[in-house]
Amino acid sequence: MRLLVLGSTGSGKSTFARTLADRIGAPYIELDALNWDPGWTNLSVEDPEKLKARVRAAIAPDAWTCDGNYSLVRPLILERATHMVWLDYSRPVIMSRVIRRSFARAVTHSELWPGTGNYEEFRRWLDKEHPIRWAWDTYRHRRAALGALFDHASTAHLERHRVRRPREAAPLMDRLAAQALPI
Repeated sequence: MRLLVLGSTGSGKSTFARTLADRIGAPYIELDALNWDPGWTNLSVEDPEKLKARVRAAIAPDAWTCDGNYSLVRPLILERATHMVWLDYSRPVIMSRVIRRSFARAVTHSELWPGTGNYEEFRRWLDKEHPIRWAWDTYRHRRAALGALFDHASTAHLERHRVRRPREAAPLMDRLAAQALPI
């Protein structure tokens, strides 16, 4: 199983993908960890070829779960993927999650991606690029774009799952984990 998890910022993509990867014994690929270098260097903008090379290496194995919305590398991932999960939650769900997550990260001052020195800071909460503002500002556009991708012929080869409520995630994960187990 090679599964891509998509959704708005704060939807729980990383939690879903990481948990499923643990359950099926597959590598977990966090696109944010591949994209962000020290000093908040955004490779998708600053060095797209470096990000593409990292993603190609990460998706080379026969099984993995991956989360992220980077359109730059999405074609590479979709070409190898067998499954796609879209966490299509309401804006209130998204915003409550991203605010709680940002608060916890800022309080604990935990490094977001090991070795980067990148931390969540309260003083950046109103920045245009901060996850809270980003989640709010991009919600409508991201939802429309992911809906179009979900229904597009380019993803017809994938087993596609749309999760509209958080309570639907665990049962889907159970089904996918059972499907991934060798018979």
